[in-house]
Amino acid sequence: MEAAFAQASAIADQRQKIEQYKHILSTVFSSEDDVVPAKKFIDHMLSDDVPLVVLRQLLQSFAQDLGRLRPELQKEIAHYDLAQIQPRSVSFEEQVLIIREKLAELYESEQQWSKAAQMLSGINLDSSMRVIDDKFKLAKCIQVARLYLEDDDAVNAEAFINKASFLVSSSQHEVLNLQYKVCYARILDLKRKFLEAALRYYDISQIEKRQIGEEEIDEEALQQALSAAVTCTILAAAGPQRSRVLATLFKDERCSKLKVYPILQKVYLERILRKPEIDAFAEELKPHQKALLPDNFTVLDRAMIEHNLLSASKLYTNISFEELGTLLGIEPPKAEKIASRMIYEDRMRGSIDQVEAVIHFEDDTEELHQWDQQIVGLCQALNDILDSMAKKGLAIPV
Repeated sequence: MEAAFAQASAIADQRQKIEQYKHILSTVFSSEDDVVPAKKFIDHMLSDDVPLVVLRQLLQSFAQDLGRLRPELQKEIAHYDLAQIQPRSVSFEEQVLIIREKLAELYESEQQWSKAAQMLSGINLDSSMRVIDDKFKLAKCIQVARLYLEDDDAVNAEAFINKASFLVSSSQHEVLNLQYKVCYARILDLKRKFLEAALRYYDISQIEKRQIGEEEIDEEALQQALSAAVTCTILAAAGPQRSRVLATLFKDERCSKLKVYPILQKVYLERILRKPEIDAFAEELKPHQKALLPDNFTVLDRAMIEHNLLSASKLYTNISFEELGTLLGIEPPKAEKIASRMIYEDRMRGSIDQVEAVIHFEDDTEELHQWDQQIVGLCQALNDILDSMAKKGLAIPV
């Protein structure tokens, strides 16, 4: 092989030199079970014997022909190639891109999502050596984020979605924009920002187009988004904001067809949920939605306890810690702690009497009545002004 390299190096004509090296490359790839010839070829290519112009073309051919080898050999040779090119990677960005994309495809076919994402994340999208359009950058950022999300890696996915956010605002590519929205909703879901995730999922479920570019939007995908919106809303922290989103979902006729509709109905109507209902709902949840929290409650437990506590506040004027603990299925001190946090965060109206070990709930009906009266008063005052203007013959603006 050394003699073949020496012979090719001695050729003065550039075209003949490239053809000779391509002939050597074809013999290298014919050795299907031996990586040594391929590594020797790479080492020689990157030596001073090969001019840069010739080297770029040969590395391009080398990268494109990698797919002829068995997967394990492809991986070993591609990683070796990247390691050897690394000190001079600025000169071979196009070739590095092809190798990394091929490796990513290989890892993706093996469902090694994070490894595929790591390969693509190594592509230099901010190169000063070549022009990269914003659409390509956006597509790559979203692709990396989607791969990380397959492994439920919200941290790394968010890093690339944040990069994409600077590009998506000016993007006219509807498919990429939709993929960005889906990724962002899933990241919020994984980070347990359930109310924000629910609003994003609901926005996706309302897409009216059934064909965006080459991608078909089927009813099942929209139903999944709607179901995810319902699930995230139920898991969100109990309070006024959650209640508003629950109302929006409950009034959406599409929700009545969902499997989670019975629990949505009970949560919206502020009914206390029993263990069989909670267990049935738990079967529909993803692992991160049932994860154990530092206080030894799961995400689901916390959401259901807070919901039942808020429902109890509508039924009772006051209740002892002991009775509340029994109602919620937890120890009285824990019930007190959760109630005090919800009151402090303005998610529930009430006060705690620690001496008597009683929670007093406050009804906001009176405040709503006062608000209604103020609106009535304002409308009446406006009507009086308009009547006065009409009597004086003044024009009334419409």
